Amino acid sequence: MRFVLTLLTALVFAVPAWAVQPDEVLKDPALEKRAREISAGLRCLVCQNQSIDDSDAQLAKDLRLLVRERLVAGDTDRQVEDFLVQRYGEFVLLKPTFSAHNMLLWLAPVLVLVMGGIGAYAALRRRPQVPETLSEEEQKALEALLKQDRSAS
Repeated sequence: MRFVLTLLTALVFAVPAWAVQPDEVLKDPALEKRAREISAGLRCLVCQNQSIDDSDAQLAKDLRLLVRERLVAGDTDRQVEDFLVQRYGEFVLLKPTFSAHNMLLWLAPVLVLVMGGIGAYAALRRRPQVPETLSEEEQKALEALLKQDRSAS
């Protein structure tokens, strides 16, 4: 148990190791900051669940260098992202944009909630209605049962 706690503590306090190599870092801190922000939003096409900023794959390194080259050439952040999306497809974005071809993915949760609400409403409306008061006949039968129960006790 002590080993597990030690291991968990070491994992919690471990300093994250970034994949960006010193030879990739730009001399201009403003451009480097922009490059990091862009690469944090781009998916590594090899790892697929990491950004290119975190990945050690060779392709991720190539993409990081490409991002920096485009920024040094004077491209805006949007132009760099558009270039990479045009070249590799929208899959390269960790957060895809809202567009016609992926609209169902964005709207599916709302559609499921609306359909569930409609189903619940329909189920409640079909439920048989129970009268709030007893008829005179039912009231007399209930009193007779209660009277019979009291006399039996």
